[in-house]
Amino acid sequence: MDIKAFKMDGLGNDFVIIDQRNQNLNLNKDQIIKICDRNFIGCDQLILIKKSEKKDAELEFYNSDGSISGACGNGTRCVADLLSKENDNKEIILWTSSGPLKSKILDDNLVETEIGIPKTNWYEIPLSKDLDTKNLGLKIVNKNSITHIGGTSINVGNPHVIFFVDDIEDYDLEKIGPEIENHKYFPEKCNVTLAKIINKNLIKVKVWERGAGLTKACGTAACATAIAGNINKLTDKKIDIEFSLGKLSIIIDENNSIHMRGPVSDIKNIEIKI
Repeated sequence: MDIKAFKMDGLGNDFVIIDQRNQNLNLNKDQIIKICDRNFIGCDQLILIKKSEKKDAELEFYNSDGSISGACGNGTRCVADLLSKENDNKEIILWTSSGPLKSKILDDNLVETEIGIPKTNWYEIPLSKDLDTKNLGLKIVNKNSITHIGGTSINVGNPHVIFFVDDIEDYDLEKIGPEIENHKYFPEKCNVTLAKIINKNLIKVKVWERGAGLTKACGTAACATAIAGNINKLTDKKIDIEFSLGKLSIIIDENNSIHMRGPVSDIKNIEIKI
């Protein structure tokens, strides 16, 4: 089977995008895992674009382990840019399992998406029991065997937990990530972020994504971190979240809705033989 697809990324968070609006491929889990495998095509997430009667298109997101992802901020921004170039429309609405997401094309390769209002109640995240979502009391240990206790949990289309630490480089996220992702508190697993407050308007982060592992950037993690910083009174409502390859700008508006702005890559046409 030959599949025409696109490759895009947002700050290194990369995607294979398959347009299913005029075809129905019915990819199985093994085929999704193969496409995402770095020894084959390789990506953090596979995105399927589907026809929608209500919006510009409907999106389905799959993690590199073949599991379904509830939301993907950078992926949504990439597809918005792709469809904008198709119809020359500067405002794109994409339907996801989290609801409709509106994106604005601001400039060449700069896209802003409204992610919506975060969920902070324990049952919305969801957690396995009623806990203080501002501080779950989870233990993580750094490379010097010093224990940090904390963890703020937010749902922005999928579950996240954020640890505010003195130095994100002091922690082995490849070890901590899967331990927290699979912790008994998270029945649907979770994304794990280590965050260092630089000032009221800047946070440096490293992210472990559920079902994908270490990623160079993660849009929903940036949104969750901004909200966590704000509810813990560590940051303002306009915050830059810095990843290894650049920053995403997050604005929390007067309705507590999250707007995420950042660059997307050029569009690369690829062909997948599977």
